[in-house]
Amino acid sequence: MEFRELQGTPLTVSALGFGVWTVGTTWWGVKEESVGIRLLERAFDWGITFYDAADPYASGTAETILQKALGHAREKIIIGTKFGYDIYNNPERPGQQERPHDWTPAYMRQALEGSLKRLGTDYIDYYQLHNPRLDAIQNDDLWAELERAKDEGLIRAFGTALGPALNERQIEEGLESVKLRSAPPQIIFNLLEQILGQGIFATAQKEKVSVLVRVPHASGLLEGYMNMDTTFEPGDHRNWRMTTNEKKKAWLEDGLKKVEQLEGFLTQGRTMGQAAIQFALFDRVVASVFPNIYDEKGLEEYVATFAARPLEQGEYNRVQALYVDNFGLETNLIGEVVR
Repeated sequence: MEFRELQGTPLTVSALGFGVWTVGTTWWGVKEESVGIRLLERAFDWGITFYDAADPYASGTAETILQKALGHAREKIIIGTKFGYDIYNNPERPGQQERPHDWTPAYMRQALEGSLKRLGTDYIDYYQLHNPRLDAIQNDDLWAELERAKDEGLIRAFGTALGPALNERQIEEGLESVKLRSAPPQIIFNLLEQILGQGIFATAQKEKVSVLVRVPHASGLLEGYMNMDTTFEPGDHRNWRMTTNEKKKAWLEDGLKKVEQLEGFLTQGRTMGQAAIQFALFDRVVASVFPNIYDEKGLEEYVATFAARPLEQGEYNRVQALYVDNFGLETNLIGEVVR
């Protein structure tokens, strides 16, 4: 396992993190608690020390499962979790719709207390604003309260997790997080979706603030198992991508065409899944990457990334040449016409 400094914080994290949402929700992933606990235990055994949860994931279930699995190893792991969605006054919504946010200092304290209780700990290593818009990042009262909680020893560091879906506005949010708050942003970034990295990495490097990456496998396109016959369960967000409009129906078809162009040179000495992780970590401003882990086979493959043939500069340049030309296609993966 490789470890990197999470710049902008006092933390050092495993370069491969574990997004606990895959074992803590019923959206898309592990639905049996015992299986999820076993997967978290195996991740720890194989050297993963960075675990990222959030309080809305099944209304706190992800945090509870993390405590059950790794509460005994509290001092050996870095726990990240998130707040901002009002889970106490607004029930979970169907179809993964966003709940209302509450960015008041009082609600932050309520959310922090709830997370500490569910996690069975007296401090959180890395506390993140969950899908904030610009107003929350600029909310001085909220950040002053976070600083007070840090002074009290309840939080070691804080940052922002930008989302929910990939959106160009998150460039401005990420830059404000870096420049105004020196707070590492968590973003969507991968071989096929680089817009946020292109907009944020250079400034983050200049300001000496790290970035965290999620969705490194482009919602499964880079995991190596999809084809044109692939279907998704009704609760899977990718099913929504496939059934809304004609532009989004092209997500799978166009994505597979892009992956096919990458496979010829990126899968020599590594799997496509490993290549995707290596790409996400290629810029050293990225401290850790959170692939979707939902079985031991995938976990073992991703941990083995650090023993696979490293991504070379020439391969990286070849990827970028394809990306600049959008792999010769007319639309990108979020359904926008390329101009």
